Amino acid sequence: MISIIQPVDNLALLSQLESDSLSRFSSGEMYDIYRKCSLAVLNTGAKTDNSHVLLDKYRNFEINVIQNERGVKLELINPPETAFVDGVIISNIQVNLYTVLRDIVQFSAIEKMHSEIDSLKQIPVSRLITNGIFSRLRLAGTLIPGQNPNVVVCWGGHAISQTEYDYAYEVGVRLGLRKIDVCTGCGPGAMEAPMKGAFFGHALQGHSTSRFIGLTEPSIIAAEPPNPYIKELVILPDIEKRLEAFVRFGNAIILFPGGPGSAEELLYILSVKLLRENRHEPLPLILTGPEESRSYFAALDTFVKAVLGDNATRHYEIIINNPEKVARTIREGLEMVREHRTMTSDSYCFNWSLKIPEYLQEPFEATHANMSSLNLHRSSDLSLMASNMRRAFSAIVSGNVKEAGMEEIKKHGPFIIEGDREIMQAMDKLLKEFIAQKRFLLSQSEYIPCYTLRDSENTSQTGSS
Repeated sequence: MISIIQPVDNLALLSQLESDSLSRFSSGEMYDIYRKCSLAVLNTGAKTDNSHVLLDKYRNFEINVIQNERGVKLELINPPETAFVDGVIISNIQVNLYTVLRDIVQFSAIEKMHSEIDSLKQIPVSRLITNGIFSRLRLAGTLIPGQNPNVVVCWGGHAISQTEYDYAYEVGVRLGLRKIDVCTGCGPGAMEAPMKGAFFGHALQGHSTSRFIGLTEPSIIAAEPPNPYIKELVILPDIEKRLEAFVRFGNAIILFPGGPGSAEELLYILSVKLLRENRHEPLPLILTGPEESRSYFAALDTFVKAVLGDNATRHYEIIINNPEKVARTIREGLEMVREHRTMTSDSYCFNWSLKIPEYLQEPFEATHANMSSLNLHRSSDLSLMASNMRRAFSAIVSGNVKEAGMEEIKKHGPFIIEGDREIMQAMDKLLKEFIAQKRFLLSQSEYIPCYTLRDSENTSQTGSS
């Protein structure tokens, strides 16, 4: 007899490492404990105090943990018939089976911490980081199993015009009318406006389970306090973990106008999408703003073509001055994501299938030494090239608003960003456009660049000079 047990509430989420440790194919001590405890629960009401009797009677019993799009299913192989009524498992036993799963997972985590450090060294760092992000989101209650993909990540700058703010608000209203949940970097400007709009849209629909999630990291939240619409706040360890959390937790992405931080976010998602392993992974990406932002997106699009090639632009769609089309496109994209996750049995609330290499996960500290070793030269590896460009923009953000970056600039002067002539020219053109549009800082009328761009071929420079 084989029976499949469906997930129960928040007990249905496991990381890949946790699932592996409890697999019946792992032949590990943790699985043995898990099997014994599960068998005991399935024999609820049995009059015995001898574990050997149970184990001998049900020596062919196995329990298998199966990850799927709605959480974790349990496959029971040759379970006790007394746990079922007309082929359906007794509800209380079903709940307690997931309680065993939850608590054994906690034991497993503690065991790994104390006595399996050497075995952890055998697990790829990239996988450990992803599992750590999953655990952080799960602990915060952000991951809700069983719900269809419904979270759109809204990126954009804090220093935007009133017209751009109003437009992002209108997009948010259209998203809210479709009962779509919103996740942002939790700050002001383009991070606040779509949440405010969605809040109103949800209210019009009488939507009582609306979600407004903010993902941030210590140096960002110190400079940008959360906006008042955030209901769920999660602080990730650094910017790289935060960016990975966005793309694994979010089901679609909207990029509103911004400055170097928005360019950093675009380069990050492009570095993910440009990986061959992710070519079949649907993650809708829309760049949008009002008519006055047309030149902004044109400049961004021109930069991407110059640095990564025309083919890179197929990974996003630019929609100007049409909130309704943005919301409809996102809704269609969410359905596409649902169909794909169902077909591949990937979780609806955390994208395990997405390939994110270690070079996108390693924290990048904006120092003069690190900037001097940054490779901004032409490469056939477009994902790695986009990642290095992201780091360059991340350093500019750090020099503008983060305490550590500002101290570095104060002590040693502007960051030197050096690379191939065409790349530096494209970057210079984009940054000058940002400066002309006052997209760097809210409080400073005349921006003083924290960087110097240098052509590695003849060492000519521009930026802070």
